[in-house]
Amino acid sequence: MIISYYDFQNLPDRQAQYNFVLTHGRLISVREVNQSKYVLYKVSTFSVELIYDTARDKIIGMNLFENNSF
Repeated sequence: MIISYYDFQNLPDRQAQYNFVLTHGRLISVREVNQSKYVLYKVSTFSVELIYDTARDKIIGMNLFENNSF
């Protein structure tokens, strides 16, 4: 599904953004550091990194990257 970076940022809340990434994103890479897991997804023309707390099995953050070379 195509969505612009701007439209993604304007989804109703973080949970809607997480759901969009998990439903429509394409997994690019995963890395683990201590008790955190960083999962990078390609979404339309930008990338989203979801940060998980592996001890609590919960998303604790998100980073957006507007331009990429994928």
